[in-house]
Amino acid sequence: MSDPKASDEVIDPSLRDESQLGRALLHALRNAGVSVLYQDRDLRTVWARNMAAPWMQGAEGDTILPPSQTSRIISAREDAIATGNAHRFEINAPGDDGLRWFEIWVDPDHDEKGVVRGVMTTKVETTERKRREQSLRALLREVSHRSKNLLAIIQSIASQTGRHSETISDFLTSFQGRLQSLAASQDLVTSSNWRGAELRELIQGQFGHNAAYNESELHFEGINPYLNPNAALHIGLAMHELVVNSLSHGALSHPGGKINVRSEMADGGDATDNPSLHLSWVERLDRGSELPPNRDFRRVTLERVVPAALNGQASLELVDDRLEYRLLIPSGNFEAD
Repeated sequence: MSDPKASDEVIDPSLRDESQLGRALLHALRNAGVSVLYQDRDLRTVWARNMAAPWMQGAEGDTILPPSQTSRIISAREDAIATGNAHRFEINAPGDDGLRWFEIWVDPDHDEKGVVRGVMTTKVETTERKRREQSLRALLREVSHRSKNLLAIIQSIASQTGRHSETISDFLTSFQGRLQSLAASQDLVTSSNWRGAELRELIQGQFGHNAAYNESELHFEGINPYLNPNAALHIGLAMHELVVNSLSHGALSHPGGKINVRSEMADGGDATDNPSLHLSWVERLDRGSELPPNRDFRRVTLERVVPAALNGQASLELVDDRLEYRLLIPSGNFEAD
């Protein structure tokens, strides 16, 4: 005895109502967005269901599809009638908001003797699925591109850190700190769906990541633009180097120290003469402190690597025991309010 659950159709014969079943199937077709057209061997329309635009134009069921797509469907129908072979393919048609995509099934209808007596065309719109697939592919390309950029940054950090480390222990300590800094910035970028990060949040994140500090030790004033992903990662690296230096020689090395960070718009800075972002960091260093050597990783990062990545300019100076770092960030690296 066959298992009724394995059957395509389970109906109590005493309750069978063909008209009710037909109505249910038609409702199901409409709700699922399925269009069905049945034609005889001469491709004359016998019946059609849910044949809304772009399929119907006139009583004969002519389509308003591009000629090439219409010819493809007709050829498939003719072949199905001539050979009994089924066809399945995709087509597209112009719509008000871009291309509309459809999946097409063309199936021959055989009589009891196996002779093809007609052809049935089933059409399902797959535009939303197609757009999701296209969006996913674009997202994957973007993720791949950003991952390669991130790996290039990591490779550069490893190379430069190794070049300026005297021992393996020094290298591991510095490299791990920089990787963690990069990860903290990357977390902000990822949580914003790759839009970037707010400047204030980025700076506070680097402080909190590297040191247990009081809010009074960091004074931020000025505008708070949204940095794009590349700018967020590199400015995050600059903030990390400044914080680590401050922990050793500056305001964060003793109680009561204060760091002043100011963000404001400045004229020029790029070829378009659009306003640029001027970021400054000022703190008092311990008496007798000096700037890192010219070829030190920290100084190279602050004065060369970061501004080069942003097409900007930077300066690192010691003025009357005050460390002053200034970074000019051209437009295109941020969204100004």
